[in-house]
Formats: sequence, C-alpha cells, structure tokens
Amino acid sequence: MHNATIKSLAADLAARKFSSVELTRHLLSRIRALNPKYNCFITVDDAASLKQAQAADDLRAAGRAGPLTGIPIAQKDIFCAKGWLTTCGSKMLSSFISPYDAHVVEQLNGAGAVNIGKTNMDEFAMGSSSETSFYGPVRNPWNADNVPGGSSGGSAAAVVARLAPGAIGTDTGGSIRQPAALSGICGLKPTYGVVSRYGMIAFASSLDQGGPMARTAEDLAIMMNVMAGFDARDSTSLERAREDYTGEIGKAVKGLKIGLPKEFFAEGAEAGVTGAVAAAISAYRKLGCETVEVSLPSMKLAVPVYYVLAPAEASSNLARYDGVRYGHRAQDYADLTDMYKLTRAQGFGQEVKRRILIGTYVLSHGYYDAYYIQAQKVRRLVARDFAEAFRRCDVIMGPTSPTTAFRLGEKVDDPVKMYLNDIYTIPANLAGLPGMSVPCGFDGSGLPVGLQIVGNYFAEAKMLGIAHQYQQATDWHLRVPPGCEG
Repeated sequence: MHNATIKSLAADLAARKFSSVELTRHLLSRIRALNPKYNCFITVDDAASLKQAQAADDLRAAGRAGPLTGIPIAQKDIFCAKGWLTTCGSKMLSSFISPYDAHVVEQLNGAGAVNIGKTNMDEFAMGSSSETSFYGPVRNPWNADNVPGGSSGGSAAAVVARLAPGAIGTDTGGSIRQPAALSGICGLKPTYGVVSRYGMIAFASSLDQGGPMARTAEDLAIMMNVMAGFDARDSTSLERAREDYTGEIGKAVKGLKIGLPKEFFAEGAEAGVTGAVAAAISAYRKLGCETVEVSLPSMKLAVPVYYVLAPAEASSNLARYDGVRYGHRAQDYADLTDMYKLTRAQGFGQEVKRRILIGTYVLSHGYYDAYYIQAQKVRRLVARDFAEAFRRCDVIMGPTSPTTAFRLGEKVDDPVKMYLNDIYTIPANLAGLPGMSVPCGFDGSGLPVGLQIVGNYFAEAKMLGIAHQYQQATDWHLRVPPGCEG
C-alpha cells in the first residue's frame, strides 16, 4: 500500500481492496518504525487520524467519496489544524494547540482526506535544509547524513520514505521545490493567491504560498483540485473560476516551446545536477518539444532582493510573538519590557533572530528607502524579465537547486552559502509565478536531482501535464530510498 500513488490508492479504496482505516493504520505503523531515523514528523495522533479514516470509510459507504476521500496526507506544521499541536518548528509555539483549521486544512477535511501527522520543518519556514527546527533536523532518506532540503523538508522526506502518499508544504523562496528536488519527489508552488494563506502561519506574506508535494505530477493535480480556491478571509486570495488541474494530464507536448535561461546554465551548479537536467531536456526534445534560449538578466539580484524583502516582512509578522497572548513566555522577568526580551530571546532560534534583525534594520528610518523600496523596484524588474521570456516560450526549465542534498551541518555556519541554495527558485516567488520540481536523475553519489519548470501565471494545469508526459517516459519518480521499500 505504501508504494502506491494517490491515484492508485483512490482506485483501490473504491474497489474495496482495503479500507481507509487499514491504510491509515499501515502508514502509522511505518511512521513509528522509520520516523526515529528521519525525524519527518513533529506530531502524530493515531486516534485523531483513525477517526478521520473511519469517517472517510463511512462517506465511501454512503456513496459520497471523492478522489482524496480516505487518503492520508501529511501536513507541514505551519498549517493550523484544529485540536492539533501546531508549532511551526519553533519553541515559541511548542505548546500551541490550534483552535481552528487553515483554509487548506478545511478543504482537505471537506474532501475526506486523513491528516496522518504534522511534519517537521525549518523554524517559521526560515531555512533551506530543515536543520533550524526546535525539534531537531530532518534527515534525507536517500542518505541520513544529508539534509532533505527546506523548509518543507519533513513533508518531502515523509513522501519519499513512503510514510505518506502526499503532503502539503509552503514555498516562500523555494521551500516546496528545493526539498522536492533534494529528496526526489514532485512539488508545486502555485501562482501567488491561488491557494489561501488563511491559517498558514506567516513568514513573508507577499511571498508565502502553500502547495502540494507527492511522487507524481498527476497526484499534485489531484491535490490541487482540493487545495485551490477563493477564501474571503485571505485578502490576497484570488477570486476566479474553479479549475480542473488534471485537465491537461495525458496531453501531448509536441510543439511545446521550452525556454532555457542562460543564467540557469552558467557556472555555479554541480556537474551532476547540470548533467541530469540536460538529459531531461533532451528527453523533452525527443517528445517533440523545441528549446529556445531566453534571458533573465535581473536574476543575479534575486537573492539579495529576497533577503531584504523576506526578513522585512518576517520582522513585522513575528512581532506578535511577545509572550502576552499565546505561545512561549519567559518564567522569570523583572518587568514587561524584560518579559518581552527574554521571551523572544528564549523562544526564537538563531536563524529566526538573524532575519528579524535584518528585517528591522532595512525597515528602520534612514534605511527604508535605500534598501526596502529599492528591493521592491528590482522585484518589478524580475517580473518584467519573466514577462519578456514568456513572449518567446511556453514554459521555462532549468535546475531546481545548484546542488544535490548536502551534509547535515555543512552550511549552518555560513548563511550566505545556505541562502545561495535557493538561487534558481527565488525568482518565481518574487514574480508570483507558478513553479514546480520533478525528479530527473541522480548524481554520482546517488542523490536525487530536480528539474524545475516555471510557467506563466495560472499555467499550473499545463505545467502538470508537461511534467506528467516526462514521467511517462522516465522512471526517476519510481525510485525508492534503500530501507524504505518494504
């Protein structure tokens, strides 16, 4: 059961080959066996998950089942889920039981999906390796000495280790696509505003976007059909007609124009990454696609722009964690100001503190115009570059990450080196464009490589169809890490 895709599990549940309760019990037993090794999950609640599974079986018996009814889905611990511990990977929220559901969680619950557990992550989604969590680092199932990517590393590791057929994550600068690439699964960051941010604990509000993670592009499409939708509680949620994201699954890609940004293929990426990506693009040419060179000249500024804007928004969003209303509060303090200081010093980890300080600095008097306003202007240039590129091509392709999974601790003491790991993913977030990662091979050390596909606004269905055709011609997405097969 654990090796099956979401689509095939839905078919087996419909055929009564097993029940959702049986499937959920099976995956919970695998989590108990493998989670101590990989640290994918922060919270697992057998009773709550099995209760949802029984409700799903009842829906099916009543003839009211949908494609996700009875399917266990792991939830990144940044999404509020009513009655569940929701920590965001931080000591600050280590005792917070959410009193409500995020919109995405509401959608999944309404579709009859089963919450199989809350996954580990970089604290407040700040990181590219899932090492900054208060609950310890997530380990990559392909090599437990390596990172799975971040910040949605727990979700990625859970899917590739066959602990869940699908998971939800968030992507602020690459936090779905980069761990998908480093862990060898598929991950989609939708167009900004397509998936509601309500109940998704904020990091950088103009960049954050929730999305699905699974082993196939078709499974991502099935999840998107449930996750996407307008939500009046989120002022950035887009009100548009519902879309069938499976609509282009199976559609031929002959004649498709693929843009190859010269900036994506300059020096900087590892040979194992560039080799696998080049082979993937060759596979698309064999399917009848045409490739054209395009340019994203402002891409070289994307990382510094991101690390002005994202910390600025984080500084504002995280100001609410003061020990007064909810979350961690220091025990011994002299007065209110001392309580604020001690609470935040104790509750936040080093990376979160670093970004709050950077953000506060760039928003301060005398620096706001020089840094924040200037970064917003360059952000517009990044979006303009993509608009120009899409005049010449249908989608853009290149590496998801310049490296494969690196060793735990390798980049922790060098923030700039860590930040550069998102160099290929950040531009899509700055522009609000949809992007996804698809497994496309392995490097010489046996670590996965991801192919990134970036589309124009609202091109998710097209991108998923394009990725599906590649997966029909290759088997990289079927590979299982050693020790996770049985």
